[in-house]
Amino acid sequence: MACADNVFTDRPEKAGVATRRRTYVLAGLVVLAGCLTTVLLEQVLSTIFFAITVAYVLFPVSEWLGRHGLNRRLSAAVTTGIAFVSGTLVVVPLGAVLYLRRRDLFTFFQQLPPVVPVEFGEFRYLLEIDPTLTAGREALTAVAVGLAAQSPVLALKVVLFTILVYAMLWQPQAPKKAVYRTVPATYHDVVDRLHERLRGTLYAIYVLQAATAFGTFLVAWAVFWLLGYQGAFALAVAAGVLQFVPVIGPSVVVLAIAAAEAINGDITGAVLVTVFGLVLVGFLPDAVIRPRLARSTTGLPASLYFVGFTGGVLTLGVIGFIAGPVVIALLVELSSLLTSERHGDQQKLS
Repeated sequence: MACADNVFTDRPEKAGVATRRRTYVLAGLVVLAGCLTTVLLEQVLSTIFFAITVAYVLFPVSEWLGRHGLNRRLSAAVTTGIAFVSGTLVVVPLGAVLYLRRRDLFTFFQQLPPVVPVEFGEFRYLLEIDPTLTAGREALTAVAVGLAAQSPVLALKVVLFTILVYAMLWQPQAPKKAVYRTVPATYHDVVDRLHERLRGTLYAIYVLQAATAFGTFLVAWAVFWLLGYQGAFALAVAAGVLQFVPVIGPSVVVLAIAAAEAINGDITGAVLVTVFGLVLVGFLPDAVIRPRLARSTTGLPASLYFVGFTGGVLTLGVIGFIAGPVVIALLVELSSLLTSERHGDQQKLS
């Protein structure tokens, strides 16, 4: 009987060991499959990531359309169309403005003196303009040729992006259910916290930045028009697009105009555009629009956002302006969770 008792008592332990071993094997297979998938889908990973983040932000829009009478398929299709049109409105105007104003740009560059003296105290340096213009022209030509060669690939990526956004808006609960099945129930609160942080960060990147950029465009258009610049609309578009670049932002446009005015000998114009431009274009939209919309974000500090933006762009390219801040935001949230856990453990011990 003793032997029989040992057999029955050992079976649960062996079963538990077998279950854990099976879990480890499945986890290893998942990691292996993930690595193979990453290698095979390397060329479209940025498109997939971009589509996921866009769908994440647009889900409330699809949900709102569903509450107002549209079925799930139709609301997902309408929201996907909104995403496509919004992206087009961000990218196309800048390219169109540069194309339509190309003659004005060429005329401006031709009027620049071949050499500009830069003096600071006893220091004097002669800045040659022609080599800089030549390098810039060659760089633009290379970019144009590269875009033309990659146009079929870009078209396929746009189609993939559209399909993915529609699919995730049509079945929004599928990823959540998959995560909840994979993660133990005791960690569901961690998943929820990371979800809130991710949603707030993406809202800050897309919605808040887009609203601030549009406000910057309107203010810049008015300022440059009042200052008498013929290309006020083109300059305003450039200022609005550069609002997506943290810290630097539209101030680059203002300082570039001021430098051009100074080179051409118009010191008064340079001072005026610097003062009004930096205050009204570079500062006012951030001071007025951003605080009104910041309640829905996670409040990631500007310094950390800039670190994530810069590191992401330098490491991953264009998609890094989203991935970098997202990774930083998740790291901040996990650090906050760890601090809360340690504080709770210390309270229990005391």
